Amino acid sequence: MRANRIPIKQEEGEASPFELRRQKIYDWMAREGISMVMFEDFEGRRDPSIRWLSGQPSDALLFLWAGGKSLLVPWDANMAALYAQTDAVIPYAEFERQAVKALRAAALFFKVPPGSRIEISPSTSYTSFLKYLEEADDYDILCRIDCAHSETEQLRAVKDEAEQQIYRKAAEITNEITDLLEKNVRAGTLGSESDVALFIEGESRKRGCEGTGFETLAAGAERSFGIHAFPAYTAEPFAGPGLSILDYGLKYMGYTTDVTLTFVRDPSPAQEKMLTLTEKAYAKSLSLLKDGVSAREIALAADAVFSKARKSMPHSLGHGIGLEAHEAPALSSRTDNSWLLRAGMIFTLEPGLYDPRHGGCRLENDILLTPEGAEVLTNSRIVRL
Repeated sequence: MRANRIPIKQEEGEASPFELRRQKIYDWMAREGISMVMFEDFEGRRDPSIRWLSGQPSDALLFLWAGGKSLLVPWDANMAALYAQTDAVIPYAEFERQAVKALRAAALFFKVPPGSRIEISPSTSYTSFLKYLEEADDYDILCRIDCAHSETEQLRAVKDEAEQQIYRKAAEITNEITDLLEKNVRAGTLGSESDVALFIEGESRKRGCEGTGFETLAAGAERSFGIHAFPAYTAEPFAGPGLSILDYGLKYMGYTTDVTLTFVRDPSPAQEKMLTLTEKAYAKSLSLLKDGVSAREIALAADAVFSKARKSMPHSLGHGIGLEAHEAPALSSRTDNSWLLRAGMIFTLEPGLYDPRHGGCRLENDILLTPEGAEVLTNSRIVRL
């Protein structure tokens, strides 16, 4: 199977997942009266939506025209030939690797009439925006918050069939490595934090992953008190007496998993209490997951488990995952969290507690919400040694 193809059965003449996703943006453009949109994914302004819309892994501009056509402008044309699925491709070098010149050329390519509305990324700096206004003054250049880019981020929160299929494979690989991790830690062959982190990297590559989705956090009992240990891992012992935290994810076809295990050895009564509360909060939040429920209410239910024991969780209950390790929806108890969970969303549940004296524990799994309820994709757990 070629790496650039979404692994989903597709009948001849049937639209690809990328075409179906782009059509949703074309429809939005028609409603908003936008003639062309530019997505930008380069160092300093990363946007994985280009991969979601075209298959191109990174380093490119993507132009969408309201007439229903797409143009990719990649830095590496050879990679685009392998990965991209767009209507047209023109190398970035043809525009002196300048986004403004590429934008003008794309407008001419699509025959966009002067005065038409063209959107650029809302993360564009003010000085760069002024350059667009100056050098593309025959168009109405828009740089705003409520735009095609924010619409795309909203759409990415609900995974389509192709993405769900990728995630099931990514979770299968993650689960296999999780089992190997426990086996090797029990056998004493992974004795340090760095042993664990490097083992994950190597095993993931052997199984066709692009590597880890983010820097692995391996914190032995002396360092597990931090939500995210710093440094992420060291040569210090792992899984010694007390609580050790391992937070990792694997990137497969662009999509990352995200799981956390707690390794427990000879716990104290205080540590046992932390573990019990974390497992109760996890079970409670999992039991409430269903289509249409408030993400904030789920998070509040987990918080309530801890507050009854006069404990508090210093982070959100979970977050969406996808082409980024953290994306929509948010499972947070913040008052401004208005997300409703929908079938097709994939997110984490990761309750945890942390104490400077007793260390920390966290339990995190990846969840696919289906019309029937929660499908737990990963097999992370509390590992008692």
